[in-house]
Amino acid sequence: MILVTGATGTIGSDVVRQLAARGEKVRALSRDPAKAHLPAGVEAARGHHRDRASVEAAMAGAESAFLVGVFGPDDAEHDRGLVEAARTAGVRRIVKLSAIGTGDPRLGVFGTWHLHGEEAARASGLEWTLLRPSSFASNTLSWVAAVREGTPAPNMMGAGRQGVVDPRDVAEVAVAALLDPRHAGRTYTLTGPETLSAPEQAAVLADVLGRPVPLHGLSPQERLEQLRAAGLSEHYADGLMAAARFIQEGGNDVVTGDVREVLGRPARTYRQWAEDHASAFAQG
Repeated sequence: MILVTGATGTIGSDVVRQLAARGEKVRALSRDPAKAHLPAGVEAARGHHRDRASVEAAMAGAESAFLVGVFGPDDAEHDRGLVEAARTAGVRRIVKLSAIGTGDPRLGVFGTWHLHGEEAARASGLEWTLLRPSSFASNTLSWVAAVREGTPAPNMMGAGRQGVVDPRDVAEVAVAALLDPRHAGRTYTLTGPETLSAPEQAAVLADVLGRPVPLHGLSPQERLEQLRAAGLSEHYADGLMAAARFIQEGGNDVVTGDVREVLGRPARTYRQWAEDHASAFAQG
């Protein structure tokens, strides 16, 4: 049995799909299993990464677990809790979804959000693999409404370049690590084959769609106002602001060969992702 937490998220849902397609026995943890739309044969479990009891119940009988949580600056206990729950339940192998730059002091508090879980994994005595993906190509789905309307989409990162990675590649690496013990004890930084700024991504998307994709570069004050409007705490917003500055200053201008190393093929490009998801941006 392989438990997938965050089973309806961007990465978790694809991990579930890929494992099920391979015929693996899968249990999917989600807050609302009735709305999860799981593949046939996948067992549903109700729970949330911040609810330790639900996680421990879902871990029962699992041999491997994919650990996903949407963590912030106040979630160290829950980040560690996923690993502790796996160890308590007798899980043998864990794969934790972390984030690029984890532990980098230049990122300030943002760089610590997954650090507690990473440290717990390394100290757990289990077979562990850590995945540190760069910015997801799918993040540009936040532009959908603006692109459909023909209005400028918000750009929080200025001209900072990132090793934009296709979420499908991240999920495929996660599946490989869940099934193959050769990945135990490894930390993989997952990027695409090139670094791109938001304006460069917009240019690729415009070429794929055959129409302009204008952006509106947000000032620091506009970024802060948007984060506050989203209901984030001051501490959380400050962390995201620091991360945006880090990216703008070139801190995430990084490409690795880890996707190729694990999968034996090149990482997908942002253009490939845009071509495969062009319909999401289609005007009504």
